Amino acid sequence: MKKYSLLLLILLLVGFSACKKTTTTPFDAAAQAVTDDATIQAYLKANNITATKDPSGLYYTIIKAGTGAFPTASSNVTVSYSAMFTDGTVFDHQPSAYFSLATGVIKGWQIGVPHINDGGTIELFIPSALGYANVATGAVPANSVTIFTIGLQGFN
Repeated sequence: MKKYSLLLLILLLVGFSACKKTTTTPFDAAAQAVTDDATIQAYLKANNITATKDPSGLYYTIIKAGTGAFPTASSNVTVSYSAMFTDGTVFDHQPSAYFSLATGVIKGWQIGVPHINDGGTIELFIPSALGYANVATGAVPANSVTIFTIGLQGFN
């Protein structure tokens, strides 16, 4: 019986010593916003792009002005779009898609798409807080700056 008690004690000690205490630092949204802004500014500079900064932290460039009315953040839109990271990796492309800006897209789209008229094209440089945030989503890693080129085909 002593043999089994000693063996059990050794196994428990080995088991507990193998457990490592991990420390996680809480997510710092303000620090991430500073990092994202620096990433966007570096991308714009490296690619000689002049963009407008929205108060939300979103940057945008109107590539082609459309005509007529502007959609609102609650409009349903038909768009073509491509999406990439600042390293040029394309992670999505749709020649035609239909979305509700109110519920079907990331916050960056809700802010950015209303800057163009029907038939217009815009490029959005979206900080992670207005995109997929600090959660990995599909092909998008956590805290990713994303770039969307969006053509507004119509809205209601």
